[in-house]
Amino acid sequence: MSTGKTKKAKNPTKQGRGRPRCEEAHKKILKAAYELLDEVGFMDLTIEGVAARAEVGKPTIYRRWRTKAQLAMDAFLSGVSPEIAFPDTGSVEEDFREQMNKIVKLMNSSKGEILASVVGSGQADKNLIEVFREHWLLPRREDAKRIFQRGVERGELRDDVDAELAIDVLYSPLFYRLLLKHLPLSETFVDEIIDVVFKGLVTYS
Repeated sequence: MSTGKTKKAKNPTKQGRGRPRCEEAHKKILKAAYELLDEVGFMDLTIEGVAARAEVGKPTIYRRWRTKAQLAMDAFLSGVSPEIAFPDTGSVEEDFREQMNKIVKLMNSSKGEILASVVGSGQADKNLIEVFREHWLLPRREDAKRIFQRGVERGELRDDVDAELAIDVLYSPLFYRLLLKHLPLSETFVDEIIDVVFKGLVTYS
């Protein structure tokens, strides 16, 4: 016999609430860490400070990042990765020119101060410099090597190009000026680097 009562259907919106909350916490932590990196630099960044700014507990952070270095690098990359991607202009030389100008623009902003802080602090922090190499340096070197290979396949570059050496010669001057600040980082400087380096890389018909 029916009692006239009907069971309430489960509200589908209640299911899976954990994931949006987790994603929200993740974004808040990265935002807080990035803001603090900008304000105090890597050396004075603390998990306690990030937790307070993000309004989460420290265990919430440690469940996602084992070390301060990993958190700092993820926070930094979350804000800069889309800004420094390689274009495909149809010319490998112009691809590098445009991408290096993106790097210079980043280095001349507050994000450049964060990058300098991370690289500088990494000289005394083995974990930080390893995280920097793994998450920043190596992926970008792989991208650059793919662009060089594209240039070889198009017949723009010599097929005996030492991509590793060429990458060092192209990008090291940017980091030298970023860290020492003895001379400006500019599009003119990028043009000068590109002109010198590519004279030794291009093919001649």
